[in-house]
Amino acid sequence: MQVTHWVPVDGAELAVEYRPHDDGRPPLVFLHAGVCDGRMWDGAMAAAAGQRAALRMDRRGFGRTSISAPRPYAWIDDLRAVLDALGLDRVELVGCSQGGRIAIDLALAEPERVAGLTLVAPSVSGAPVPVLSGAAQALYAAIDVAGAAGDRAGVNRLQAWLWLDGPGQPEGRVGGAACELFLAMNGIALAAPPAGEVRPAPDAWPHLERLPGPVHLVWGDLDLPHLVERCERMATRLPAARCWRLAGLAHLPPLEAPERFNAVLREAGLLGV
Repeated sequence: MQVTHWVPVDGAELAVEYRPHDDGRPPLVFLHAGVCDGRMWDGAMAAAAGQRAALRMDRRGFGRTSISAPRPYAWIDDLRAVLDALGLDRVELVGCSQGGRIAIDLALAEPERVAGLTLVAPSVSGAPVPVLSGAAQALYAAIDVAGAAGDRAGVNRLQAWLWLDGPGQPEGRVGGAACELFLAMNGIALAAPPAGEVRPAPDAWPHLERLPGPVHLVWGDLDLPHLVERCERMATRLPAARCWRLAGLAHLPPLEAPERFNAVLREAGLLGV
């Protein structure tokens, strides 16, 4: 049975959903992207039901997590607080984009706590400054104009184009329930009160070879070109990693195509067939 927990931290109360399952394997911990919340993992959580323990959380400024006062905080400290509150000493992390960055940072800081990593188009602290494609530059510029005009709905729509559709694709390429959920999740984040300054973790890019295995890398070929290139560089630096380049998908495969993403989890051995 899935249970919602409320984990207090300085300045906030984190919303956490945990489904225990006693199969002897470390729980899967799903970490969401910076334009989503824990609901981006609806499909993965459903697939894990009855197979292994699984957890998802809403970070500060996202979903149902509440902010009582802005405080300086670190993403991995909040993740540690959640794991400690639930008594989870060892977990397997599945992180998308910014969630991937948090997974990497915790794995480097506490490798003994991490049984494996599945990184979906991850952000990486200390990665080289990207060179944006022309399509991405145009969308970022349009987002800045909408933000300066106070057009929150416009920002949300353009960010859906950038992250869900892919910057080189037609706007609205991904529609239906996936688009509706993106707009709902990102709308909450855009309207959230300030959570406080994020204390950065040490740069991870120079230390990727220290990541505890197994490592799985997943990315869509319609993602921002510099992120595709980053994943390819990571695959070269981590030759033992298993990699999936998903054709026809952009930055958020678990949201855009949950069944295809769940198939990756099965191929990686995280879920049964």
